[in-house]
Amino acid sequence: MPNAQSPEHIVSEIEIGQAIRSGIERYFEDCRARIPAFIDRHFHYPGAIATNRKALGWDMLRAPLNLLWAPVYALASLVKVLTRKRTGLRWLHNLADRVPAGFTTRVQQHISHLILADLLNNGHEQSLLESYLIESLEAVYERHTGEPVDHQRFTERIEPLVDEALSQYRVTRTASADITNSITCTVLGAFAFQKFTPGGIGLAVVLASMLAKTLAARDFILGETIGGWYYSVFPPEPSLATTASVMVAVLAALSAFAALSGVIFDPIQAAVGLHRRRLRKLLDHLQRDVTLRTQSSFRPKDQFVARVLDTFDMIRSGLL
Repeated sequence: MPNAQSPEHIVSEIEIGQAIRSGIERYFEDCRARIPAFIDRHFHYPGAIATNRKALGWDMLRAPLNLLWAPVYALASLVKVLTRKRTGLRWLHNLADRVPAGFTTRVQQHISHLILADLLNNGHEQSLLESYLIESLEAVYERHTGEPVDHQRFTERIEPLVDEALSQYRVTRTASADITNSITCTVLGAFAFQKFTPGGIGLAVVLASMLAKTLAARDFILGETIGGWYYSVFPPEPSLATTASVMVAVLAALSAFAALSGVIFDPIQAAVGLHRRRLRKLLDHLQRDVTLRTQSSFRPKDQFVARVLDTFDMIRSGLL
């Protein structure tokens, strides 16, 4: 007859659950404690220059394409949220889930690697969260049995959550660049042209009107000077070709600027606490997902803010 294990040699599910929660809490508290140093190292000067230097090269092309694709991805993300718990619309949820976030830029890859290596793993090659969990569980098992802890099942649970959270964090870089462009256009329009231009489209419309006025005055029958006076009172309507050409030029310039704008705006975001809040939110959601064993819940609102600004820009410019 086999020997039954004595009660003191049985590890209860309650003890295992408590050990896992304890390891998770200790790990994420240590991660949060590393946030200030991480921001100082990579988002303040001179680290911000090294971080955004990666944008030189193909990112100058990827960034414009990402900004153009961002509204499509934002719509797909909204559809995913609205159809997540609707059984009859599961096909629509799966379709939206297959929509890619866009091209991953070198800056996005670099920042994702920094978060994974420095913030989440503190320079260790192996998953630091797994080490915390194993340490907590081994302490429980040592009190009861000599059995080893199964490492593999924790790795399989953690890695997809971390990958999805980092993917969502990369999307915030595109959204932040778009918001930066909107702010830049507003400031430029206010100071340079005394106009309210809440985005690239609004700025392009103003520039197209100025170009149309200049061209019309140059060809005025009574001379350019009188033409300038006349068209100041009766401004000409820019042609569709002129407006489209200026819009393409402005959006291309803004997109190129967006690729390198982190050199200027990463330190500003760090100073006002945006990077700190974003990283804390990422860690909060990761902790919740790992603890509850759910799908990734990290969905930053930056991309939706950027789309609201784009919509307002189009409404203000008369395109909607």
